[in-house]
Amino acid sequence: MKLGKEIREYFPMYANSTDPAGLCYLDSAATSLKPRAVIDALRGYYEEYSTNVHRAAYPLAERATEEYENARGAIAAFIGASRAEEIVFTRNATEAFNLIAASYAGHFLREGEGILLSEMEHHANLIPWHTLARKKNLRLFFLPFDTETGELVWDADHFVRFLKERKIKLVSLTQVSNVLGTINPIAVIAEKAHEAGAAVAVDGAQAVAHVPVDVQKLGADFFAFSGHKMLGPTGIGVLYGKYEILGKMPPYQTGSDMIQEVYLDRSTFRAPPARYEAGTPHIAGAIGLGAAAKYLAGLGMDRVREHEKTLLSFSMEKLSAIPGVRILGTRDAEKRSGALAFMVDGVHPHDAGSFCADLGVLIRVGDHCARPLHQKLKIPASCRMSVGAYNDTDDLERLTEALRKMMSLFKG
Repeated sequence: MKLGKEIREYFPMYANSTDPAGLCYLDSAATSLKPRAVIDALRGYYEEYSTNVHRAAYPLAERATEEYENARGAIAAFIGASRAEEIVFTRNATEAFNLIAASYAGHFLREGEGILLSEMEHHANLIPWHTLARKKNLRLFFLPFDTETGELVWDADHFVRFLKERKIKLVSLTQVSNVLGTINPIAVIAEKAHEAGAAVAVDGAQAVAHVPVDVQKLGADFFAFSGHKMLGPTGIGVLYGKYEILGKMPPYQTGSDMIQEVYLDRSTFRAPPARYEAGTPHIAGAIGLGAAAKYLAGLGMDRVREHEKTLLSFSMEKLSAIPGVRILGTRDAEKRSGALAFMVDGVHPHDAGSFCADLGVLIRVGDHCARPLHQKLKIPASCRMSVGAYNDTDDLERLTEALRKMMSLFKG
């Protein structure tokens, strides 16, 4: 199976587009389009066996439980987890980081200890640590990034000493920047962090749909992502955690289904992952996300990566040739993935986005929930185009043409 236009027949939004020129969707970093396989999985649950899981003994409920747990297994296989029980279903990556903050860091980190983040983090991997640091009197440290290349600036030779001297017990970094597209050297950083006695959490929201992911090779103790960014439904996400760590953490939320025993005056809790899935879960969402993982696995993530590198190289060549357009981050497609942010001289990003939208080219504008990154770059916002497996060079030609028309109009 080829990528780009060859797979669009499996994505109903292309057929349902009302744009005479066809759908030109370049906002996959915000949310991805859904293939028919995912939509059918959701419809199948609601139409054929829409019952609860882990409770009833009749066949329809048994099927729901089986499909729900099969989805957990498919996702575990997709990201290289050692067992399905290392997959905890959450609402999204944001909730996953709140879970890590409350249940792991909130329990094991002590006053005066540190957490290392970076200046390019999405708010999901920033705000929870602000809250926890105030609550427990923890110290936050930040790896800077180079404003030209978009790459992290860190000293590998002295990194272990740096972590130990600052009593850093948790390193929490994005694998791929949702603005700069930078692919960070997580495996190398994780190895050093573990040598210094620190745990490693990874924001994989911008990685799982664009690059092959193996959480064990990455050295991640935790890995968080959202389903809707990897062809899956909204409202469902995943926290991967090493089983031995999950087993030592207290529950994040409490209530039904996560309990082992309950008495009027006390209760005990089930083993992971049930311990972290209180109440009725998003059953359809989990099943849909399992279908998305299988679909991406069927495409082949190595092939997806190569396809998107071609698109990124093409787009950087095209955009760089337009006077007044400035690309943010590295120009090396080997070092970036998914997203490509840019500025247009003399045109506010919101105006640029509106102009493109009028021509049927759908991109994202704003700070992309990474405001400190934009503050460092001394810009209020940026334009961002982002690709998926269903995009091709025709989409990027349309973006290029839209920007050229805009520059002609605005520059007179």
